[in-house]
Amino acid sequence: MNIHEYQAKAVLKEFGVPVSRGVPVLKVEDAEAAAKELGGPLWVVKSQIHAGGRGKGKFKEAAAGEKGGVRLAKSIDEVKQFVKEMLHNTLVTIQTGPAGKQVNRLYIEDGSDIEKEFYLSALVDRVTSRVSFVVSTEGGMDIEAVAHSTPEKIISFSVDPATGVMPHHGRTVAKALGLTGDLAKQAGVLVGQLYKAFVTADMSMLEINPLVVTKQGELKCLDAKVSFDSNALYRQPKMLALRDETEEDAKEIEASKYDLSYVALDGDIGCMVNGAGLAMATMDIIKLYGHEPANFLDVGGGATKERVTAAFKIITADPNVKGILVNIFGGIMRCDVIAEGVIAAVKEVGLKVPLVVRLEGTNVDLGKKIIAESGLNVISADDLDDAAQKIVKAVKEV
Repeated sequence: MNIHEYQAKAVLKEFGVPVSRGVPVLKVEDAEAAAKELGGPLWVVKSQIHAGGRGKGKFKEAAAGEKGGVRLAKSIDEVKQFVKEMLHNTLVTIQTGPAGKQVNRLYIEDGSDIEKEFYLSALVDRVTSRVSFVVSTEGGMDIEAVAHSTPEKIISFSVDPATGVMPHHGRTVAKALGLTGDLAKQAGVLVGQLYKAFVTADMSMLEINPLVVTKQGELKCLDAKVSFDSNALYRQPKMLALRDETEEDAKEIEASKYDLSYVALDGDIGCMVNGAGLAMATMDIIKLYGHEPANFLDVGGGATKERVTAAFKIITADPNVKGILVNIFGGIMRCDVIAEGVIAAVKEVGLKVPLVVRLEGTNVDLGKKIIAESGLNVISADDLDDAAQKIVKAVKEV
């Protein structure tokens, strides 16, 4: 689960992390009061969307101006102007894709006197099963670009969960960033604060880009991007309350209500599969035969008729779907349950696109019989390769 920058900074501030003062703005009328509260003389007006590259992004609407999604204001009138231009307009960045995202929240923040910019992040290293820090002198840039062009400028290290952050971790960061004296001490304190926030709040990723040194000799987190481990949200009600569902795909939200693993994609063939590995294989073979999957959807090993019905509804709700492939290998999951769920869903929502069903495993004969006797226009397949060819052929004919 992702949260907005202003929310991330509020969370980090509770752990003592140095951040700038700021005020979230949800209405144009609140801009002046927010600017006066901060006092100036320099303000930064930031678009709040769940995507990076905001500063270099462009608004679709001409009325939003040409200055991107992060703007520097030198007067209260300029703050008000920027807020009016940016709020409720669509921002397109390298991470949003051409569709962009509507900006429904802004964050007005104190301007900072920047001396240097760095990059610092923490994430879960699946290889070592530890929290790892990534540090670079190249702040304000996409870390992927740095990794590609100048990988020697990236330093990483992991923290032993048995000891937590130790003094040598702070020294490693200070050395990597070329910090000495009081700034080196601040770096050591900051690493400890970030690690504590990361572990306590069950984060999966924490990115500070840029981490800056001000001309006053202070380290400050000028931006903050935080993601939480969705599997741990049951014990993080405070963090769960920060969720902004307007930033998420409506179909993915609906899927989560039924414990379905669903990810929307850009293709035209909807997939309903049981098991993540089989789902990946299904998407791969669809691509092999020249089409693109519209989603990843794993109904799980213990899906009920109701969950299968919900899954089918979610797939058909996607206007891009031109055909549906149901691929079930019944181990724990019974093929007859899948068949009943598909039939119930089709009868409830209708079937306007070709549907190919491949069943194998527990109660497969019963499942095929249920579908065959349903009177529905369903194409049966013998194996995965046969199913993929049939759905691709059917979609092309449509």
